[in-house]
Amino acid sequence: MKKLIVGGTVVDGTGRPGYKANVLVEDDRIAEIGEIAPQPDMEIIDAAGLVVAPGFIDTHSHSDLQVLLEPSVAPKVMQGITTEILGQDGISLAPLPQEYISPWRKNLAGLDGDSDDINWNYKNTEGYLKMISDVRPGLNECYLVPHGNIRMEAMGLENRQPNEEELEKMCAITRREMEAGAIGLSTGLIYMPCAYSESKEIIEMCKVVAEYDGSFVIHQRSEADTILDSMREVIKIGRESGVKIHYSHFKVCGKKNWDKIEQVIELLEQAEKEGIRVSFDQYPYVAGSTMLGVILPPWVHDGGTDKVLERLADHELRKKMVYDIEHGIPGWDNFVEFAGLDQIFVTSVKHKKNEDAVGLSLTELGKLRGKDPYEATFDLLLEEENAVGMVDFYGTEEHVQRFMKRPEMNACTDGLLGGKPHPRVYGAFPRILGKYVREDKALTLEEAVYKMTKKPADTFRMVGRGEVKVGNYADLTIFNPDTVIDKGTFTDPAQFPEGIEYVLINGGLTVKQGKHTGNRSGVVLRKKGLDVVK
Repeated sequence: MKKLIVGGTVVDGTGRPGYKANVLVEDDRIAEIGEIAPQPDMEIIDAAGLVVAPGFIDTHSHSDLQVLLEPSVAPKVMQGITTEILGQDGISLAPLPQEYISPWRKNLAGLDGDSDDINWNYKNTEGYLKMISDVRPGLNECYLVPHGNIRMEAMGLENRQPNEEELEKMCAITRREMEAGAIGLSTGLIYMPCAYSESKEIIEMCKVVAEYDGSFVIHQRSEADTILDSMREVIKIGRESGVKIHYSHFKVCGKKNWDKIEQVIELLEQAEKEGIRVSFDQYPYVAGSTMLGVILPPWVHDGGTDKVLERLADHELRKKMVYDIEHGIPGWDNFVEFAGLDQIFVTSVKHKKNEDAVGLSLTELGKLRGKDPYEATFDLLLEEENAVGMVDFYGTEEHVQRFMKRPEMNACTDGLLGGKPHPRVYGAFPRILGKYVREDKALTLEEAVYKMTKKPADTFRMVGRGEVKVGNYADLTIFNPDTVIDKGTFTDPAQFPEGIEYVLINGGLTVKQGKHTGNRSGVVLRKKGLDVVK
Protein backbone atom coordinates (compact mmCIF):
# COMPACT_ATOMS: atom_id res chain seq x y z
CA MET A 1 0.00 0.00 0.00
CA LYS A 2 1.13 3.55 -0.73
CA LYS A 3 1.90 5.70 2.31
CA LEU A 4 1.22 9.42 2.44
CA ILE A 5 2.96 11.46 5.11
CA VAL A 6 0.84 14.57 5.61
CA GLY A 7 1.26 17.87 7.42
CA GLY A 8 4.93 17.61 8.32
CA THR A 9 7.90 19.93 7.89
CA VAL A 10 10.41 18.37 5.51
CA VAL A 11 14.02 18.87 6.60
CA ASP A 12 15.54 17.16 3.61
CA GLY A 13 19.11 16.53 4.78
CA THR A 14 20.83 19.04 2.50
CA GLY A 15 21.03 21.78 5.12
CA ARG A 16 18.40 23.90 3.37
CA PRO A 17 15.59 25.37 5.50
CA GLY A 18 12.67 23.07 6.26
CA TYR A 19 9.43 23.43 4.30
CA LYS A 20 5.85 22.21 4.56
CA ALA A 21 4.98 19.37 2.19
CA ASN A 22 3.37 15.96 1.99
CA VAL A 23 5.53 12.97 1.06
CA LEU A 24 4.24 10.00 -0.93
CA VAL A 25 5.97 6.64 -0.47
CA GLU A 26 5.36 3.92 -3.04
CA ASP A 27 6.97 0.52 -2.46
CA ASP A 28 10.54 1.26 -1.28
CA ARG A 29 10.89 4.74 -2.83
CA ILE A 30 9.84 8.34 -2.34
CA ALA A 31 7.40 8.84 -5.23
CA GLU A 32 6.33 12.48 -4.81
CA ILE A 33 6.79 15.51 -2.56
CA GLY A 34 4.36 18.44 -2.51
CA GLU A 35 0.62 19.16 -2.24
CA ILE A 36 -0.61 15.60 -2.60
CA ALA A 37 -4.25 14.81 -1.87
CA PRO A 38 -5.00 11.67 0.15
CA GLN A 39 -6.53 8.77 -1.83
CA PRO A 40 -8.42 5.67 -0.62
CA ASP A 41 -5.51 3.38 -1.51
CA MET A 42 -3.08 5.26 0.75
CA GLU A 43 -2.08 4.66 4.35
CA ILE A 44 -2.04 8.09 5.97
CA ILE A 45 0.73 9.05 8.41
CA ASP A 46 -0.18 12.23 10.27
CA ALA A 47 3.01 14.28 10.70
CA ALA A 48 1.39 17.52 11.86
CA GLY A 49 3.85 19.32 14.15
CA LEU A 50 6.58 16.82 13.26
CA VAL A 51 9.78 16.92 11.19
CA VAL A 52 10.11 14.56 8.23
CA ALA A 53 13.83 13.83 7.80
CA PRO A 54 15.95 11.24 6.00
CA GLY A 55 16.66 8.16 8.07
CA PHE A 56 19.68 8.64 10.30
CA ILE A 57 22.95 6.94 9.31
CA ASP A 58 25.18 5.52 12.06
CA THR A 59 28.70 5.44 10.67
CA HIS A 60 30.26 3.69 13.67
CA SER A 61 28.25 0.74 14.93
CA HIS A 62 29.00 -2.45 16.83
CA SER A 63 25.88 -4.48 15.96
CA ASP A 64 28.03 -6.98 14.05
CA LEU A 65 26.96 -10.00 16.11
CA GLN A 66 23.75 -8.53 17.50
CA VAL A 67 22.17 -8.21 14.05
CA LEU A 68 22.42 -12.00 13.68
CA LEU A 69 20.98 -12.69 17.14
CA GLU A 70 18.30 -9.95 17.28
CA PRO A 71 17.89 -8.78 13.69
CA SER A 72 15.54 -5.90 14.49
CA VAL A 73 18.41 -4.08 16.31
CA ALA A 74 15.73 -2.11 18.16
CA PRO A 75 18.07 0.23 20.10
CA LYS A 76 19.19 1.70 16.78
CA VAL A 77 15.86 1.80 14.94
CA MET A 78 14.01 3.33 17.90
CA GLN A 79 16.34 6.35 17.80
CA GLY A 80 15.69 6.85 14.10
CA ILE A 81 18.69 5.05 12.61
CA THR A 82 17.91 3.35 9.31
CA THR A 83 21.44 2.46 8.14
CA GLU A 84 24.56 1.49 10.11
CA ILE A 85 28.15 0.66 9.25
CA LEU A 86 29.63 -2.47 10.83
CA GLY A 87 33.19 -3.81 10.86
CA GLN A 88 34.71 -1.04 12.97
CA ASP A 89 38.05 -0.66 14.76
CA GLY A 90 39.83 -3.31 12.73
CA ILE A 91 38.15 -6.13 14.68
CA SER A 92 34.94 -7.81 13.51
CA LEU A 93 33.46 -11.07 12.31
CA ALA A 94 34.88 -11.49 8.80
CA PRO A 95 37.07 -12.73 7.29
CA LEU A 96 37.56 -15.57 9.76
CA PRO A 97 39.58 -18.65 8.73
CA GLN A 98 38.40 -21.80 10.49
CA GLU A 99 41.66 -22.35 12.38
CA TYR A 100 41.32 -18.96 14.10
CA ILE A 101 37.68 -19.16 15.18
CA SER A 102 38.40 -19.95 18.83
CA PRO A 103 41.08 -17.33 19.57
CA TRP A 104 39.30 -14.69 17.50
CA ARG A 105 36.00 -15.14 19.32
CA LYS A 106 37.85 -14.41 22.56
CA ASN A 107 39.51 -11.33 21.04
CA LEU A 108 36.19 -10.06 19.71
CA ALA A 109 34.07 -10.75 22.78
CA GLY A 110 34.85 -7.58 24.72
CA LEU A 111 33.86 -5.41 21.76
CA ASP A 112 31.01 -7.13 19.91
CA GLY A 113 30.14 -10.02 22.25
CA ASP A 114 30.16 -13.77 21.71
CA SER A 115 27.52 -16.44 21.15
CA ASP A 116 27.16 -20.13 20.43
CA ASP A 117 23.89 -19.39 18.64
CA ILE A 118 25.43 -18.66 15.25
CA ASN A 119 27.47 -20.79 12.85
CA TRP A 120 30.98 -19.30 12.90
CA ASN A 121 32.04 -21.13 9.71
CA TYR A 122 31.08 -18.38 7.24
CA LYS A 123 34.80 -17.83 6.35
CA ASN A 124 34.73 -14.39 4.70
CA THR A 125 32.80 -11.19 4.07
CA GLU A 126 30.66 -12.82 1.38
CA GLY A 127 29.57 -15.51 3.83
CA TYR A 128 29.00 -13.04 6.67
CA LEU A 129 26.91 -10.63 4.58
CA LYS A 130 24.82 -13.55 3.33
CA MET A 131 24.09 -14.49 6.96
CA ILE A 132 22.88 -10.94 7.62
CA SER A 133 20.65 -11.00 4.52
CA ASP A 134 19.24 -14.39 5.52
CA VAL A 135 18.06 -13.15 8.94
CA ARG A 136 16.22 -10.19 7.33
CA PRO A 137 17.80 -7.27 9.20
CA GLY A 138 15.66 -4.54 10.67
CA LEU A 139 17.78 -1.79 9.14
CA ASN A 140 20.28 -1.38 6.32
CA GLU A 141 23.72 -2.80 7.05
CA CYS A 142 27.10 -1.89 5.50
CA TYR A 143 30.43 -3.50 6.27
CA LEU A 144 34.04 -2.33 6.51
CA VAL A 145 36.60 -5.09 6.13
CA PRO A 146 38.69 -5.05 9.35
CA HIS A 147 42.46 -4.77 9.24
CA GLY A 148 42.90 -7.17 12.17
CA ASN A 149 40.95 -9.93 10.46
CA ILE A 150 42.96 -9.47 7.25
CA ARG A 151 46.24 -9.57 9.16
CA MET A 152 45.17 -12.68 11.05
CA GLU A 153 44.30 -14.55 7.84
CA ALA A 154 47.54 -13.52 6.15
CA MET A 155 50.06 -14.00 8.99
CA GLY A 156 48.40 -15.02 12.25
CA LEU A 157 48.33 -13.07 15.51
CA GLU A 158 52.04 -12.59 16.13
CA ASN A 159 53.61 -9.25 16.99
CA ARG A 160 55.89 -8.80 13.98
CA GLN A 161 55.97 -7.10 10.60
CA PRO A 162 54.82 -8.94 7.47
CA ASN A 163 57.29 -10.12 4.87
CA GLU A 164 56.68 -9.17 1.23
CA GLU A 165 54.68 -12.32 0.52
CA GLU A 166 52.45 -11.76 3.55
CA LEU A 167 51.92 -8.12 2.63
CA GLU A 168 50.89 -9.12 -0.88
CA LYS A 169 48.47 -11.61 0.66
CA MET A 170 46.98 -8.87 2.87
CA CYS A 171 46.39 -6.72 -0.20
CA ALA A 172 44.83 -9.66 -2.05
CA ILE A 173 42.47 -10.35 0.88
CA THR A 174 41.54 -6.66 0.97
CA ARG A 175 40.70 -6.79 -2.73
CA ARG A 176 38.67 -9.99 -2.30
CA GLU A 177 36.60 -8.44 0.50
CA MET A 178 36.09 -5.16 -1.37
CA GLU A 179 34.83 -7.22 -4.32
CA ALA A 180 32.43 -8.94 -1.91
CA GLY A 181 30.89 -5.54 -1.11
CA ALA A 182 32.85 -4.07 1.79
CA ILE A 183 32.62 -0.27 1.64
CA GLY A 184 36.13 0.32 2.94
CA LEU A 185 38.80 -0.76 5.40
CA SER A 186 38.82 -0.19 9.16
CA THR A 187 41.59 -0.35 11.68
CA GLY A 188 41.97 0.15 15.41
CA LEU A 189 45.58 0.90 16.19
CA ILE A 190 45.13 0.34 19.93
CA TYR A 191 43.69 -3.15 19.38
CA MET A 192 45.60 -6.33 18.66
CA PRO A 193 46.72 -7.39 16.12
CA CYS A 194 46.23 -4.03 14.32
CA ALA A 195 48.52 -2.28 16.81
CA TYR A 196 51.47 -4.40 15.65
CA SER A 197 51.42 -2.82 12.20
CA GLU A 198 53.50 0.01 10.82
CA SER A 199 52.32 2.63 8.34
CA LYS A 200 53.74 0.85 5.27
CA GLU A 201 51.44 -2.13 5.77
CA ILE A 202 48.35 0.07 6.04
CA ILE A 203 49.32 2.24 3.07
CA GLU A 204 49.57 -0.79 0.80
CA MET A 205 46.11 -2.04 1.79
CA CYS A 206 44.68 1.45 1.46
CA LYS A 207 45.97 1.66 -2.13
CA VAL A 208 43.62 -1.22 -2.91
CA VAL A 209 40.72 0.48 -1.11
CA ALA A 210 41.39 3.72 -3.02
CA GLU A 211 40.87 1.91 -6.33
CA TYR A 212 37.23 1.45 -5.29
CA ASP A 213 36.99 4.96 -3.81
CA GLY A 214 36.36 3.23 -0.50
CA SER A 215 36.98 4.79 2.90
CA PHE A 216 39.71 4.12 5.42
CA VAL A 217 38.03 4.32 8.84
CA ILE A 218 40.52 4.55 11.66
CA HIS A 219 40.63 4.44 15.44
CA GLN A 220 43.96 6.19 15.41
CA ARG A 221 47.02 5.09 17.34
CA SER A 222 46.53 7.78 19.97
CA GLU A 223 43.66 10.01 21.03
CA ALA A 224 45.70 11.33 23.96
CA ASP A 225 49.38 12.13 24.63
CA THR A 226 50.68 11.45 21.11
CA ILE A 227 47.57 12.45 19.14
CA LEU A 228 49.46 14.93 16.96
CA ASP A 229 51.97 12.31 15.78
CA SER A 230 49.10 9.89 15.38
CA MET A 231 47.19 12.29 13.14
CA ARG A 232 50.31 12.94 11.07
CA GLU A 233 50.58 9.18 10.50
CA VAL A 234 46.96 8.99 9.34
CA ILE A 235 47.40 11.97 7.02
CA LYS A 236 50.54 10.34 5.58
CA ILE A 237 48.51 7.20 4.88
CA GLY A 238 45.94 9.29 3.02
CA ARG A 239 48.61 11.20 1.10
CA GLU A 240 50.57 8.13 -0.03
CA SER A 241 47.63 5.84 -0.79
CA GLY A 242 45.03 8.30 -2.14
CA VAL A 243 42.37 6.82 0.15
CA LYS A 244 39.61 8.82 1.85
CA ILE A 245 40.33 9.24 5.57
CA HIS A 246 37.54 8.94 8.14
CA TYR A 247 38.57 9.24 11.80
CA SER A 248 36.46 7.20 14.20
CA HIS A 249 34.88 8.80 17.31
CA PHE A 250 37.05 11.92 17.05
CA LYS A 251 38.16 13.43 20.37
CA VAL A 252 41.12 14.45 22.53
CA CYS A 253 41.41 12.44 25.75
CA GLY A 254 42.78 13.54 29.10
CA LYS A 255 42.92 16.96 30.74
CA LYS A 256 46.65 17.37 30.12
CA ASN A 257 46.03 17.00 26.35
CA TRP A 258 43.19 19.49 25.95
CA ASP A 259 45.64 22.20 24.93
CA LYS A 260 46.34 20.17 21.77
CA ILE A 261 42.85 20.80 20.34
CA GLU A 262 43.91 23.84 18.28
CA GLN A 263 46.78 21.88 16.73
CA VAL A 264 44.47 18.95 16.04
CA ILE A 265 42.15 21.24 14.09
CA GLU A 266 45.09 22.78 12.24
CA LEU A 267 46.18 19.32 11.09
CA LEU A 268 42.68 18.59 9.75
CA GLU A 269 42.69 21.84 7.81
CA GLN A 270 46.21 21.35 6.47
CA ALA A 271 45.27 17.90 5.16
CA GLU A 272 42.24 19.30 3.39
CA LYS A 273 44.33 22.08 1.80
CA GLU A 274 46.59 19.31 0.46
CA GLY A 275 43.60 17.70 -1.20
CA ILE A 276 43.41 14.78 1.22
CA ARG A 277 39.76 13.92 1.82
CA VAL A 278 39.14 13.91 5.56
CA SER A 279 36.01 13.36 7.66
CA PHE A 280 35.22 12.07 11.14
CA ASP A 281 32.36 10.83 13.26
CA GLN A 282 31.54 11.71 16.85
CA TYR A 283 29.15 10.57 19.56
CA PRO A 284 27.60 13.34 21.71
CA TYR A 285 28.90 12.34 25.14
CA VAL A 286 31.94 13.10 27.32
CA ALA A 287 32.51 9.40 28.02
CA GLY A 288 33.71 6.62 25.74
CA SER A 289 33.17 2.87 25.69
CA THR A 290 35.30 -0.09 24.66
CA MET A 291 36.68 -3.38 26.01
CA LEU A 292 38.26 -3.23 29.47
CA GLY A 293 41.34 -5.08 28.22
CA VAL A 294 42.61 -1.86 26.62
CA ILE A 295 43.82 -0.69 30.05
CA LEU A 296 46.52 -3.39 29.90
CA PRO A 297 49.93 -2.44 28.47
CA PRO A 298 50.42 -3.43 24.81
CA TRP A 299 52.93 -6.22 25.53
CA VAL A 300 50.27 -8.08 27.52
CA HIS A 301 48.30 -8.65 24.29
CA ASP A 302 51.13 -10.17 22.24
CA GLY A 303 49.94 -13.46 20.72
CA GLY A 304 46.23 -12.97 21.33
CA THR A 305 43.75 -13.52 24.13
CA ASP A 306 45.09 -16.89 25.30
CA LYS A 307 48.47 -15.26 25.96
CA VAL A 308 46.74 -12.36 27.75
CA LEU A 309 45.15 -14.85 30.13
CA GLU A 310 48.47 -16.61 30.77
CA ARG A 311 50.09 -13.29 31.69
CA LEU A 312 47.18 -12.23 33.90
CA ALA A 313 47.64 -15.47 35.84
CA ASP A 314 51.31 -14.64 36.51
CA HIS A 315 51.60 -12.49 39.66
CA GLU A 316 55.10 -11.26 38.80
CA LEU A 317 53.86 -10.03 35.41
CA ARG A 318 50.94 -8.33 37.15
CA LYS A 319 53.46 -6.21 39.04
CA LYS A 320 55.01 -5.16 35.72
CA MET A 321 51.53 -4.33 34.36
CA VAL A 322 50.82 -2.05 37.31
CA TYR A 323 54.22 -0.38 36.96
CA ASP A 324 53.65 0.30 33.26
CA ILE A 325 50.14 1.63 33.87
CA GLU A 326 51.36 3.89 36.68
CA HIS A 327 54.45 5.16 34.82
CA GLY A 328 53.27 4.96 31.20
CA ILE A 329 54.85 3.69 27.99
CA PRO A 330 55.77 6.19 25.23
CA GLY A 331 53.18 6.15 22.43
CA TRP A 332 50.62 4.08 24.37
CA ASP A 333 47.15 5.46 25.12
CA ASN A 334 46.94 4.81 28.86
CA PHE A 335 43.25 4.86 29.75
CA VAL A 336 43.91 4.77 33.50
CA GLU A 337 46.11 7.85 33.23
CA PHE A 338 43.60 10.02 31.35
CA ALA A 339 40.39 8.75 32.98
CA GLY A 340 41.44 7.34 36.38
CA LEU A 341 40.42 4.12 38.12
CA ASP A 342 37.43 5.94 39.61
CA GLN A 343 36.18 7.06 36.15
CA ILE A 344 36.36 3.67 34.38
CA PHE A 345 33.21 1.58 34.87
CA VAL A 346 32.49 -2.10 34.10
CA THR A 347 29.56 -2.39 31.66
CA SER A 348 29.38 -6.08 30.73
CA VAL A 349 30.63 -9.55 31.70
CA LYS A 350 29.99 -13.07 30.37
CA HIS A 351 29.52 -15.02 33.59
CA LYS A 352 26.80 -14.71 36.21
CA LYS A 353 29.21 -14.87 39.14
CA ASN A 354 30.68 -11.49 38.15
CA GLU A 355 27.46 -9.65 37.36
CA ASP A 356 27.86 -7.76 40.64
CA ALA A 357 30.77 -5.92 38.99
CA VAL A 358 28.58 -4.36 36.29
CA GLY A 359 28.06 -0.65 36.92
CA LEU A 360 31.01 -0.33 39.31
CA SER A 361 34.11 1.79 38.82
CA LEU A 362 37.43 -0.05 39.09
CA THR A 363 37.93 1.65 42.46
CA GLU A 364 34.52 0.38 43.63
CA LEU A 365 35.32 -3.08 42.24
CA GLY A 366 38.42 -3.19 44.45
CA LYS A 367 36.36 -2.28 47.51
CA LEU A 368 33.71 -4.89 46.68
CA ARG A 369 36.34 -7.62 46.31
CA GLY A 370 38.39 -6.41 49.29
CA LYS A 371 41.46 -6.04 47.09
CA ASP A 372 43.69 -3.48 45.44
CA PRO A 373 41.66 -2.21 42.42
CA TYR A 374 44.35 -3.39 39.99
CA GLU A 375 44.27 -6.92 41.42
CA ALA A 376 40.46 -6.95 41.36
CA THR A 377 40.47 -5.76 37.74
CA PHE A 378 43.06 -8.33 36.66
CA ASP A 379 41.06 -11.08 38.41
CA LEU A 380 37.92 -9.98 36.57
CA LEU A 381 39.61 -9.95 33.18
CA LEU A 382 41.11 -13.40 33.85
CA GLU A 383 37.85 -14.95 35.05
CA GLU A 384 35.92 -13.44 32.13
CA GLU A 385 38.57 -14.42 29.54
CA ASN A 386 38.98 -10.71 28.68
CA ALA A 387 35.31 -10.38 27.63
CA VAL A 388 34.55 -7.31 29.74
CA GLY A 389 33.13 -3.98 28.51
CA MET A 390 33.82 -0.57 30.01
CA VAL A 391 32.85 3.11 29.98
CA ASP A 392 35.46 5.83 30.63
CA PHE A 393 35.04 9.58 31.16
CA TYR A 394 37.60 11.67 29.29
CA GLY A 395 36.42 15.14 28.13
CA THR A 396 34.18 18.21 28.46
CA GLU A 397 30.93 19.44 26.91
CA GLU A 398 32.80 22.42 25.44
CA HIS A 399 35.04 20.06 23.47
CA VAL A 400 32.12 17.93 22.30
CA GLN A 401 30.48 21.03 20.85
CA ARG A 402 33.72 22.30 19.33
CA PHE A 403 34.15 19.14 17.26
CA MET A 404 30.42 18.80 16.58
CA LYS A 405 30.42 22.12 14.73
CA ARG A 406 33.32 21.14 12.46
CA PRO A 407 32.44 20.63 8.77
CA GLU A 408 34.15 17.21 8.80
CA MET A 409 31.80 15.85 11.50
CA ASN A 410 28.92 13.43 11.20
CA ALA A 411 27.08 11.70 14.05
CA CYS A 412 27.50 8.12 15.26
CA THR A 413 26.72 5.89 18.24
CA ASP A 414 29.83 3.68 18.64
CA GLY A 415 27.79 1.75 21.17
CA LEU A 416 28.63 -1.74 22.47
CA LEU A 417 25.35 -3.61 22.88
CA GLY A 418 26.10 -6.04 25.72
CA GLY A 419 25.43 -5.83 29.47
CA LYS A 420 24.84 -2.32 30.83
CA PRO A 421 25.84 -0.37 27.72
CA HIS A 422 26.87 3.20 27.17
CA PRO A 423 23.63 5.26 26.81
CA ARG A 424 24.69 6.26 23.30
CA VAL A 425 23.51 2.81 22.13
CA TYR A 426 19.94 4.02 22.71
CA GLY A 427 20.13 7.78 22.43
CA ALA A 428 23.01 9.39 20.50
CA PHE A 429 20.94 10.86 17.67
CA PRO A 430 17.96 12.08 19.75
CA ARG A 431 20.48 13.60 22.19
CA ILE A 432 21.91 15.79 19.42
CA LEU A 433 18.42 16.94 18.40
CA GLY A 434 17.24 17.54 21.97
CA LYS A 435 20.30 18.78 23.83
CA TYR A 436 22.57 20.29 21.19
CA VAL A 437 19.88 21.71 18.87
CA ARG A 438 16.87 22.59 21.01
CA GLU A 439 18.50 23.27 24.39
CA ASP A 440 22.08 24.41 23.73
CA LYS A 441 21.55 25.76 20.19
CA ALA A 442 25.01 24.54 19.23
CA LEU A 443 23.60 23.52 15.83
CA THR A 444 20.52 24.49 13.86
CA LEU A 445 18.00 21.74 13.19
CA GLU A 446 18.95 21.69 9.52
CA GLU A 447 22.68 21.45 10.32
CA ALA A 448 22.11 18.57 12.72
CA VAL A 449 19.93 16.61 10.29
CA TYR A 450 22.55 17.13 7.55
CA LYS A 451 25.26 15.70 9.85
CA MET A 452 23.05 12.67 10.56
CA THR A 453 21.96 11.96 6.97
CA LYS A 454 23.35 13.47 3.76
CA LYS A 455 26.83 14.12 5.16
CA PRO A 456 27.49 10.45 5.99
CA ALA A 457 25.68 9.28 2.84
CA ASP A 458 27.96 11.45 0.69
CA THR A 459 31.08 10.49 2.65
CA PHE A 460 30.49 6.79 2.04
CA ARG A 461 28.81 7.16 -1.40
CA MET A 462 25.47 5.68 -0.33
CA VAL A 463 23.41 6.22 -3.46
CA GLY A 464 19.73 7.10 -3.03
CA ARG A 465 19.93 7.65 0.72
CA GLY A 466 20.48 10.54 3.11
CA GLU A 467 18.09 13.00 1.44
CA VAL A 468 14.31 13.39 1.22
CA LYS A 469 14.15 13.47 -2.57
CA VAL A 470 11.89 11.97 -5.22
CA GLY A 471 13.37 8.69 -6.42
CA ASN A 472 15.43 8.08 -3.29
CA TYR A 473 14.79 5.12 -1.02
CA ALA A 474 12.10 5.72 1.57
CA ASP A 475 14.35 5.69 4.60
CA LEU A 476 12.61 8.32 6.73
CA THR A 477 12.66 9.39 10.36
CA ILE A 478 9.75 11.49 11.60
CA PHE A 479 10.26 13.16 14.97
CA ASN A 480 8.84 15.82 17.28
CA PRO A 481 11.39 18.66 17.48
CA ASP A 482 9.83 19.91 20.72
CA THR A 483 10.15 16.66 22.66
CA VAL A 484 12.89 14.56 21.05
CA ILE A 485 15.56 13.63 23.62
CA ASP A 486 17.60 10.69 24.85
CA LYS A 487 16.42 9.05 28.10
CA GLY A 488 19.23 6.65 28.99
CA THR A 489 21.70 7.45 31.74
CA PHE A 490 25.00 5.83 32.69
CA THR A 491 23.24 4.05 35.58
CA ASP A 492 20.12 3.12 33.56
CA PRO A 493 21.14 3.27 29.89
CA ALA A 494 18.72 0.84 28.22
CA GLN A 495 15.89 3.30 27.64
CA PHE A 496 14.40 4.20 24.29
CA PRO A 497 14.31 7.94 23.54
CA GLU A 498 11.30 10.23 23.37
CA GLY A 499 10.04 12.00 20.28
CA ILE A 500 10.93 9.53 17.50
CA GLU A 501 7.39 8.97 16.23
CA TYR A 502 7.76 7.12 12.91
CA VAL A 503 10.59 5.33 11.12
CA LEU A 504 10.33 3.96 7.58
CA ILE A 505 13.06 1.70 6.20
CA ASN A 506 12.92 1.00 2.46
CA GLY A 507 9.27 2.03 2.69
CA GLY A 508 8.44 -0.39 5.51
CA LEU A 509 6.85 1.20 8.58
CA THR A 510 9.14 0.02 11.39
CA VAL A 511 8.22 2.53 14.13
CA LYS A 512 4.65 3.79 14.41
CA GLN A 513 3.60 6.36 17.00
CA GLY A 514 6.76 5.65 18.97
CA LYS A 515 6.32 1.85 19.04
CA HIS A 516 8.26 -0.80 17.11
CA THR A 517 5.96 -2.60 14.67
CA GLY A 518 8.10 -5.73 14.29
CA ASN A 519 8.73 -4.88 10.63
CA ARG A 520 12.16 -5.85 9.27
CA SER A 521 12.72 -4.31 5.85
CA GLY A 522 16.43 -3.55 5.97
CA VAL A 523 18.90 -4.77 3.35
CA VAL A 524 22.64 -5.29 3.08
CA LEU A 525 24.26 -2.41 1.19
CA ARG A 526 27.37 -3.30 -0.79
CA LYS A 527 30.08 -1.43 -2.65
CA LYS A 528 29.46 -2.00 -6.36
CA GLY A 529 31.81 -0.08 -8.58
CA LEU A 530 32.36 3.22 -6.80
CA ASP A 531 28.97 3.44 -5.10
CA VAL A 532 27.27 1.79 -2.13
CA VAL A 533 23.95 0.36 -3.25
CA LYS A 534 21.24 -2.16 -2.42
